[in-house]
Amino acid sequence: MNEKTFLVEIGTEELPPKVLRSLAEAFATRLSVGLNNAGLAYRKVNWFATPRRLALKVAHLATMQLDREIENRGPPISKAFDSNGIATKEAHAWACRNGITLNQAKCFNDKKGEYLAYHTFIKGQQAQSLLPGIVATALSKLPIPKLMRWGTSDIQFVRPIHTVTLLLNDALIPATILGVQSNRVIYGHRFMGKQKLILEHADQYPQILLERGKVIADYNLRKSEIKKTAEIIAYQLNGNVDLSDNLLEEVTSLVEWPVVLRAKFEEKFLSVPTEALVYTMKVDQKYFPIYSHDGHLLPYFIFVANIESKDVKQVIKGNEKVVRARFSDAKFFFNTDRKQSLEDNLKNLKNILFQKELGTLREKTSRIIALAKWIAIKIGANVNHAARAALLSKCDLVTNMVCEFTDMQGIIGMHYARCDGEVEDVAVAINEHYQPRFSGDNVPANLVSCAVAIADKIDTLAGIFGVNQPPKGDKDPFALRRSALGVLRIIVEKRLPLDLQTLTEEAVRLYGAKINNVNIVNKIIDFILGRFYTWYQQKGYEITIIQAVMVCRPTRPADFDARVKAISQLYFLKEWNLLVIANKRISNILAKSKLSDRLNDNIQIALLKENAEIQLANFITVLNEKLQPHFEKGCYMEALIELAKLVDPINNFFNNVMVNTDDSNIRINRLTLLAKIRDLFLQIADISIL
Repeated sequence: MNEKTFLVEIGTEELPPKVLRSLAEAFATRLSVGLNNAGLAYRKVNWFATPRRLALKVAHLATMQLDREIENRGPPISKAFDSNGIATKEAHAWACRNGITLNQAKCFNDKKGEYLAYHTFIKGQQAQSLLPGIVATALSKLPIPKLMRWGTSDIQFVRPIHTVTLLLNDALIPATILGVQSNRVIYGHRFMGKQKLILEHADQYPQILLERGKVIADYNLRKSEIKKTAEIIAYQLNGNVDLSDNLLEEVTSLVEWPVVLRAKFEEKFLSVPTEALVYTMKVDQKYFPIYSHDGHLLPYFIFVANIESKDVKQVIKGNEKVVRARFSDAKFFFNTDRKQSLEDNLKNLKNILFQKELGTLREKTSRIIALAKWIAIKIGANVNHAARAALLSKCDLVTNMVCEFTDMQGIIGMHYARCDGEVEDVAVAINEHYQPRFSGDNVPANLVSCAVAIADKIDTLAGIFGVNQPPKGDKDPFALRRSALGVLRIIVEKRLPLDLQTLTEEAVRLYGAKINNVNIVNKIIDFILGRFYTWYQQKGYEITIIQAVMVCRPTRPADFDARVKAISQLYFLKEWNLLVIANKRISNILAKSKLSDRLNDNIQIALLKENAEIQLANFITVLNEKLQPHFEKGCYMEALIELAKLVDPINNFFNNVMVNTDDSNIRINRLTLLAKIRDLFLQIADISIL
């Protein structure tokens, strides 16, 4: 089969750097899907991306589709013809839809029976005629967060398009994509090299851009060049460069010809909290900070220019000037804030609204103090330290530093608390009470931090639910889902002995008359427990395991976690399948019985007639005593191992005893026996739904 190289490049204005890679990868994926659906064989699709282009290069693309035979399947013969052999309306309608007469259809037979069918042969088309449509469809399905229009056209794309190039080997494919006609012209670097390039052959790409256009179109090559050079520079400074992948990706997406340079700033700025300096460098300026081998920030940074300057020193000085101005602002804010203690800001929280129906941040702080003390007692944390940390937890929100660097909330408070001479776990808690801030973030490290973090989050949940503003759809303005998951993660990962029932009741109580939502405590608990589904599925647990535990609705998160982990290990027991089957059978019998609401509190020994039911009843009595210590300690795997011993007695019971006997008293007693078995399992989970 004849194979060629296919190239498509879409030349644009500057693409959004934070989504450049995802756009390019999605473009490659969508094109691959289109080629596969069209039956065009190929070896590989390579993607390229710079700030001003998205490109794909398909290697060894078949130039023709294969001829295909398609079966247009019709109705079964029983529906296509009546008892007299006359075609039905259904048969005529099918033939009409396919543009044939019934004489052209044939009768075929398979495992499902006889049916009408019409086979058509479709001759393969040339790839050249199919590719424009495949490209257009791929572009239309890119995950673009916000579309743009330009000029007077109604055409929309992530950014305005200037050029479209479609080449199959040396042949230009005539097409109009997103309003732009395909041609051989591509553009090099905006300020260096040859700006206008003519492609004669698809195989010239991307080398022609590299050699003549001063553009490294290979995204991963640009990224690796930046990383390698930055590491060399840091090594020369006897330090380590902070090459966080998100920032490295963003910088790679901002340049077409990376020139990696180093610069410095005055050491006097190192007196400012490191996080503020790093925030300025990374977030505002897209610079890479450099640290000493013992983790201290050095007065140097690395930046990436998009041009080879004739006067590199001026480029470096320009960037140093920008950093100096920003760091000077940070130092001024820091010095201004330090003219008073962190606690002095407490009074200013009266002027900041938490939520219009729930009052100010000062009122929220009072509730957090009370809750943090209550939680500290429960988990064994220092109560005075928890109360102090809660008192100061929101005080940095009104500082100049946090007003300028909003992502520094908590971090700045920690530094100011240390400057004020607060004990370390109080200072750390001011920062850590916001954790986990995002998916994958660490939970607070010490118990004081945990107490304040849980108090802050559960107070928000209680208040917002209390004024009937739970999340709706994808809208969650108060980040309640994140708060709920944070509460779960802290309690589970730190193995804290907290019960959501009493915790939520205390949080609701502290609001007093501000909230009066009916059944609010149960709504909050259900909402928090619901976060387990997402969390555990992300960790690889099957949803049926979570559902099995959720039936029992344990309100202690650490206990919930222990049950899930125990049930997930059930599959390693040789009896697990028999246990599940037995539970399903017991559950079905109890659900269908009309006497289930008349069960006895205890098994009536005198009504046990058959040896199998006597043995099972005795086994349950002994087993119940063995299991109670396991249940009390939360040792659910050990309990399941003991429960697995029920398999043989249960099977013997079902093989030799009729549950639905005519004697209603005996029947109720046997149903009670089964209910007692089910109750034992329900102290862990409802495994009948596995």
